[in-house]
Amino acid sequence: MIVGVPREIKTNENRVALVPAGAEALAGHGHRVVVERGAGVGSGFADDLYVKAGAELVPDASTVWRQAELVCKVKEPVPAEWPLLRRDQVVFTYFHFAADEALTRAHLKAAPVCIAYETVQLPNGELPLLTPMSEVAGRMAIQEGAKYLEKLQGGRGVLLGGVPGVAPAEVVILGGGVVGANAAKMAAGLGAIVTLLDLSLERLRYLADVMPPNVRLLHSNRHTILDAIARADLVIGAVLIPGGKAPHLVGREDLKRMRAGAVIVDVAVDQGGCVETIHPTTHADPVYVVDEIIHYGVANMPGGVPRTSTMALTNATFPYARKLAALGWKAACRDDAALRAGLNIVGGKVVYPAVAEAFGLPLAEPESVL
Repeated sequence: MIVGVPREIKTNENRVALVPAGAEALAGHGHRVVVERGAGVGSGFADDLYVKAGAELVPDASTVWRQAELVCKVKEPVPAEWPLLRRDQVVFTYFHFAADEALTRAHLKAAPVCIAYETVQLPNGELPLLTPMSEVAGRMAIQEGAKYLEKLQGGRGVLLGGVPGVAPAEVVILGGGVVGANAAKMAAGLGAIVTLLDLSLERLRYLADVMPPNVRLLHSNRHTILDAIARADLVIGAVLIPGGKAPHLVGREDLKRMRAGAVIVDVAVDQGGCVETIHPTTHADPVYVVDEIIHYGVANMPGGVPRTSTMALTNATFPYARKLAALGWKAACRDDAALRAGLNIVGGKVVYPAVAEAFGLPLAEPESVL
């Protein structure tokens, strides 16, 4: 199979979908690997490393898209890439369709086979290709939140961990999944007072066993959310509906309850966000202010630490990419239920329920396209 790796062109996105070791493994099994020149440079992988691994360098993205049967990416194709999509070409990347109707309709029109990292799901419910980036994003959320709490950044001028004799900051985390748990560990490690809210009592019981004493665990409901954000210096949005749009837990009017100069970091922004006033931003221009509350809405947070993120991501994605290349997408998805759950759009049909529900589109069963 011809496997293509274009350079990511989303603003300040420096990750790459395949490292040289992966290219070498694919080439060693007889696959042709086509890599756009400069694709790995942002993550610290020079072009010559891909050449030594047996990949073929090409000068531009259009060559990759034109030749590749399987395109491996990190982020969803941006509008400049939509004309390059081909019917029945397999695109393996993060899509987050349910948060972007224009993206969804562009892929319905072009009719490639869209396999979304974020909905590949194991029988136990784990999302193996979302987990590594959620770990990175959860930890980064605290770093970024701490920075924007500084007065020079427009924040309240509060040090996250405080000092002896001065109270630390209060951090509120909405959601106790992978993002929320990693954010809580980081914030607690820095000495903050942490409140983590989640709907699942089973999850809260688990977190009670593994979290340090300065993490308070609460069942999430309207009352506890409003009470928590009123005291918060930093709010982390960490809600996940697999493949679907995040619910709004903090409304525009709720911001009036918060302290002026408090910070919101909504990690769920690439799925619509769990704060009503959030919208996607970039690493180049990451924040804006609504009602004196700083909003951080970078939709590709792990792109800020591309070396770490690329290695963590490709450790998880490569076994699936190798299976797709070896068996073809139909046989691979028939053979692997987790990979089959990654099918979102195939041949102009939506085959993932949350995407169809988000935009009122007809839903086809995955088996009908396999």
